[in-house]
Amino acid sequence: MPTHNATLPALKALRGLPKRLYAALLLAALTGWAGAIDINQANEAELDSVRGFGPPTTARILQERAKAPFASWADLMRRVKGIKDARARQLSTEGMTVNGQPYPIP
Repeated sequence: MPTHNATLPALKALRGLPKRLYAALLLAALTGWAGAIDINQANEAELDSVRGFGPPTTARILQERAKAPFASWADLMRRVKGIKDARARQLSTEGMTVNGQPYPIP
């Protein structure tokens, strides 16, 4: 029995989009599929899977989060050693959020 790939018509429909819009949609989809992680919801294994996080960073995040959830990116950066502006921007680009919010870029 033949199988029908439901995504093929959707992909063909995207062909008519302007290239910039197509690229933006593709980037947004890939970022979401790459594993968006909310710092207040992630477990130890999920935090360890973040590029650049090792056991010490994960431990600091979990210790601070046990005291109180992170209210914002500023709160996270204040409480966790090693996460400053550039690192927060990179983490946000890779899909990390704090309370569902990406890092605010001024």
